[in-house]
Amino acid sequence: MGDNLGFALEGAWKVLLAGLVLGAGLPILFALGIRSLAWGAGGDAETHAEGAAGPKAQPIGTVIGWILFAVVLAGIALGITFIVASGFGKQLSFEHIFPTIVDKH
Repeated sequence: MGDNLGFALEGAWKVLLAGLVLGAGLPILFALGIRSLAWGAGGDAETHAEGAAGPKAQPIGTVIGWILFAVVLAGIALGITFIVASGFGKQLSFEHIFPTIVDKH
């Protein structure tokens, strides 16, 4: 009985982790990308008193924002690839550096 409970908790932990990473993780990365772009632009969306200088632009914020958007797009593409591969009776393999579509075993 103890082994079954251990297996159930291990499976539940994996499902919870996948849900957090894929379910909440991508929107969080997208939000951080938006925030990084605003920081990179120097807060141009904010209103300042007439004649007052706004925050200084941070080019690294723009770079970080675009990197985060690329990660989000890669996650979306990977999810779509997984769904399409499953529909064709294939599976996604992570045995190499890049994910590949292979026949199911």
